[in-house]
Amino acid sequence: MLGTLLMPLAALAALLAALLWSLRVQADLAGARFWLLLAAALAGCLAVIALRTAPHWGTGAQWDSSLSTALWWSVASCLGLFALLSAALGPTLGRALRRLAPLLFGYLLLLAAVGLASSGLPGHVRLAGQSGLWLPLHIGISLATYALATLAAVAGLAVFLRERALKRKQAGGLAERLPSIADGDRLQFRLLGAAEAVLGIGLATGLALDWVVYGRLVQLDHKTLLSVLAFLLIGLLLLLHARGGLRGRRAARLVLLAYLLLSLSYIGVKFVTDVLQAG
Repeated sequence: MLGTLLMPLAALAALLAALLWSLRVQADLAGARFWLLLAAALAGCLAVIALRTAPHWGTGAQWDSSLSTALWWSVASCLGLFALLSAALGPTLGRALRRLAPLLFGYLLLLAAVGLASSGLPGHVRLAGQSGLWLPLHIGISLATYALATLAAVAGLAVFLRERALKRKQAGGLAERLPSIADGDRLQFRLLGAAEAVLGIGLATGLALDWVVYGRLVQLDHKTLLSVLAFLLIGLLLLLHARGGLRGRRAARLVLLAYLLLSLSYIGVKFVTDVLQAG
């Protein structure tokens, strides 16, 4: 029991250390300390996931669907993708992405805290039928979609904060350390385009999973409807951006709306089933 509490607390401490360091004015977001803190935060989240899922290995339960585990998976996926893209996007966009660290780490710290607080809620399910590889494939794609959308939303928030500071003629502060408006715009739409492509694949694998497990092609539930709405909204955003009429704070607001729909479909549905219905 003590271990199940100490490990999440250690993971939270690692995330907090990364956040506090990224808030330093002179923080080197490409140095060894940045990567070590990021690696420690990611390792802490993965350790929590392993601790929570280990008791169910070999019991026939195919997936731990609890809200707490979903949140820890989400945090780990965002950190892992953030690290991967920071190294792979090249010097300009990679640096711009790393400058999102204060916003991203703060948000993920909040998610992890909610994950710790909800650790006592139920949610372990056994799927009827044989899902084969469709279930882990669909879950992996869903996590990748959520991580891409999270990074896009954080980039959109950075654009919003930058433009607001510019409009109010505020110098210094957090906004000054965020990416430029141009780089933030480029980041949010590149990430949003990737999220749209992966979400499309996720919808397809979701249909295949419903067919294999439940024997029907479409299961009209809240998660499916919200995911489809997010897919359509992101597609519209990308179309408007391609035509040159969507930039800056207007785009950021709509990106955040699309992210809200995805969050409701992935985490919000779990909150309703694990918390509200259980209560």
